[in-house]
Amino acid sequence: MSKTKVNALGAESWRLYRRLLAYTRPYWPVVVITLVGMAVEGGALALFTQQLRPMIDLMFARKDAYYIFWMPIWIVGIFVVRAFGTFASSYGISYIGRNVVQAIQQDVFASYLRLPASFYGAEPSGQQISRITYTSEQVASASTDAVKVSVTEGVTVIGMFYVMLSNSAYLTLALLLMIPAIMAITTLVSRRYREISRRIQGMMGSVTGTVEESVGAHREVRIYGGQAYEADRFAAITNRTRRLNLKIAATSATSSSTVQTVAAFALALLVYLGTRPSVIDSMSPGVFITVLTAMGGMLPSLKRLTGVQANIQRGLSAAEDLFSVVDMPPERDGGSRELGRTHGDIRFEQVALVYPRGEFRALDRIDLHCAPGTVTALVGRSGSGKSSLVSLLPRFYEPSAGRIVLDGENYQHYTLPSLRRQIAWVGQNVVLFDDTVANNIAYGELAGAGEADIVAAAEAANAMEFIARMPQGIHTQIGQRGNMLSGGQRQRIAIARAILKNAPILVLDEATSALDTESERLIQQALQRLMRDRTTLVIAHRLSTIEGADQIAVLDHGRIIERGTHAELMALEGQYASLHRMQFHDGTHDQGGD
Repeated sequence: MSKTKVNALGAESWRLYRRLLAYTRPYWPVVVITLVGMAVEGGALALFTQQLRPMIDLMFARKDAYYIFWMPIWIVGIFVVRAFGTFASSYGISYIGRNVVQAIQQDVFASYLRLPASFYGAEPSGQQISRITYTSEQVASASTDAVKVSVTEGVTVIGMFYVMLSNSAYLTLALLLMIPAIMAITTLVSRRYREISRRIQGMMGSVTGTVEESVGAHREVRIYGGQAYEADRFAAITNRTRRLNLKIAATSATSSSTVQTVAAFALALLVYLGTRPSVIDSMSPGVFITVLTAMGGMLPSLKRLTGVQANIQRGLSAAEDLFSVVDMPPERDGGSRELGRTHGDIRFEQVALVYPRGEFRALDRIDLHCAPGTVTALVGRSGSGKSSLVSLLPRFYEPSAGRIVLDGENYQHYTLPSLRRQIAWVGQNVVLFDDTVANNIAYGELAGAGEADIVAAAEAANAMEFIARMPQGIHTQIGQRGNMLSGGQRQRIAIARAILKNAPILVLDEATSALDTESERLIQQALQRLMRDRTTLVIAHRLSTIEGADQIAVLDHGRIIERGTHAELMALEGQYASLHRMQFHDGTHDQGGD
């Protein structure tokens, strides 16, 4: 590695570390007490070592009554003070570390909430979860635990060096052999740790993602006999992680053993220097034992200081990953106008969409007018662009070309929050949260809704029929992702949420697909009432549900190839008529998603 690259790496590491330490700023009184505790913990050991000289030369050699009386008291005093320092440093560092981890987790999670939809499509969810659960914990080692080791052991090394120097500058020369070698080892080890730590963090995301996929698809795994395949896949990933962790262990072990070997040479040199004929006669036993003990006490501290590089580099590598997410630009909102309640007049004008990193147009020159209060159905084979078109409405993605006009104005001029308040969305993949029925219906900005309004929305969605049988009614917990409910029940709660929102624009992605025949009939009635006086876009898979739509747009390869009412399209004898015949004559009732 060139000198320029080494300097750049050092500057980047220091920048990351300063940013990490900034998280400890709110806790500065605790930091001060903790640092004092660390200094006391490290310094007390050096102070005790300094007492060895009078203990040997004056207590044992001269039988000095003063030292015989006071030395035991001093020893107890030194270690009582050290005990307080150890408690302050250990508890203080844990307190700071937990708060730092929490603050970083909150920053990363907040970043997740404001990042654009393209971020979620570009990275596996396992990697995103791993940042919160694993990577943020690694940061604690760099910002707090490593500081404890660095300060405590650093003070010990400095204190022991002072003890050696104040007792015999001549014997301290033995350190000259040790210090350059240890600095070289530390530099080499830190580079190695940083490189491996980056790879481990990536692998932990793969581990999390594999577990999440296998647990989430446990039915499919069992039905299709995929246990052996999933076990092999997980074993391969964890095996790579194991090998990387063993590389870390090997680097640490090599570093420790090398430091010990260098230290042994230094100790041997110290003994050699101290036993020279010109020295041994003029040096008291107390001086020699004190210097020898000080060097011996310094060695474990030097070893731990070398080993702390593992924590620091692992933490800095983790911080690099976390801060890269925190620093990502949020979802772009160039709008400046607050939109009240829209009339729902929507125009797609020559709209095109190319997804980030995509090589083809998901939508191509779409022209479509959705008049206020009308129902527009979007029909087409899987991959035709139906979901892509409706995803533009709440600006999950921005049009690559053309524009969308809402109430006569480019919808990008409206602020995102005010635009999204105009839209209620019910999709096939119902999203519920580990909370009560009531909180899932009155979610987010609807949280202030009264209980009567929530019950009315649930009744309109035909959901009270099963909610009333629950142990605590609308206040019953429904489990993670609503796993205590059936698919149809989950969908009805999602419909109740849309009814409660009472938005002027409604998007339905086959909102009745998971319902039985009787529930579907009741929900269709509820949706008909909900759609009245609202601009509604329906992604239709079962064509029987949209025969009464004001207009039907048939999409194929991102373009509108047919448009009209049900009767007009049937008379056209085009793709819509062909799809209709397939469903009703061949008994097929689902075209598949987009």
